[in-house]
Amino acid sequence: MNYPKTILNLIECFKKFPGIGEKTAERLALSTLNMDDEIINLFSKSLKDGKTKIKKCKRCGSLTEEELCQICTDKTRDTKTLCVVEECKNVILFEKIGTYRGLYHVLGGLISPLDGINPEDIHIDNLIDRIKKENIKEVILAIKPSVEGETTALYIRKMLEGTEVKITKIAHGIPMGADIDYIDPLTLEMAIEDRTTIS
Repeated sequence: MNYPKTILNLIECFKKFPGIGEKTAERLALSTLNMDDEIINLFSKSLKDGKTKIKKCKRCGSLTEEELCQICTDKTRDTKTLCVVEECKNVILFEKIGTYRGLYHVLGGLISPLDGINPEDIHIDNLIDRIKKENIKEVILAIKPSVEGETTALYIRKMLEGTEVKITKIAHGIPMGADIDYIDPLTLEMAIEDRTTIS
């Protein structure tokens, strides 16, 4: 016997999430049947709000509900240090460890000619503009140590040649080719503390 259509639809929806297979999707779908109406309504509203209210910060590209994110409007941040990351979720990772107090810039990807991603396809122009307009003194490249990451780092360095901006990258306690999302907080903290200047 098959599940009713509504449950089958719910299973299919859960399977759309990354890392969720058939069995987990089935378990999640069935567990929603036992949830309070209040939780279901909140879940439903949060899904809709996530799609309609969440946008990219106009300054750094991170996630926000306002024009500017909480980090960009925080007056206690070091406004002369800019940490460059690949994706919005990387900002959250650094914020969780709590030791970095500068600003961020989200590239929205890495240069990868093989995948058709060129410098103009990610937010490098915005980055260079910010560095000049905001008088940034140090740029920390916190992007994964891969071919694409190194290509992007070299391109940014080339774009900043002749300026007095100090360019550093997080120390490679992070293994080559590793996805930064799966690095434990201690390794991540050590990597940012032991960053080195790109010569």
